[in-house]
Amino acid sequence: MSPNSHNNKRSPDAASAVEDADKEVARSAARHRHHPVVKTLGTASEIADQIPLSIVCASMIGTGAITHRPHMTQVGLKMMTAHVLANSVKRIIKNNFKRTRPKVMIEEQTYQCEAGESEGGHDTSFPSGHTAGAVAVGTVMALDLPQTAVPALAIAAMIAGIQVPRGKHYPIDVAAGAVLGLAAACAVHAFWPKGQNNKRIQQNISDHWLDKNSSDVMVTAA
Repeated sequence: MSPNSHNNKRSPDAASAVEDADKEVARSAARHRHHPVVKTLGTASEIADQIPLSIVCASMIGTGAITHRPHMTQVGLKMMTAHVLANSVKRIIKNNFKRTRPKVMIEEQTYQCEAGESEGGHDTSFPSGHTAGAVAVGTVMALDLPQTAVPALAIAAMIAGIQVPRGKHYPIDVAAGAVLGLAAACAVHAFWPKGQNNKRIQQNISDHWLDKNSSDVMVTAA
């Protein structure tokens, strides 16, 4: 037997060691999942779920259109695009990779982490969708509205950080979600239409929102 093969046999599996450490951190943090602070922050973090976060983005678009602030409309559109992009990629990964959520691992003493079609919410831990969405939207706001950078990124960090103690995700899930969200935001920022095309998009959105608002007023008056 060669020295190299002997060393390979004795050397620990790095991937397994990282996964075991990831599980242990999640297990330790999730002991606090019933604490009132963790539960409160966990509930607040649901703002980063798919539908609530879409409403936040749509509100930014609508407010900008109604108040004739095209830059706000543009930021809202970029937020929505980054959110949809991050969520779409996240969904593809979740549908094709199974990882048991920490809470299920702890309470049911079962664990699975492998490629394959997921069977439900209990095995879609990787990556963290809440983190991906929050980081995507928060990064767009930080880039396009620098005055909101600190609160936007702080909220995104809170949403990401609370996922581990609430037993929803492992640290690696959160890290992967953050990378995904950051990549989505940077892609949108880099490839967003510039100049005249951008103005045309904003004008079309503004016209749509104003027409819809006028129609709603007429219906209410009738």
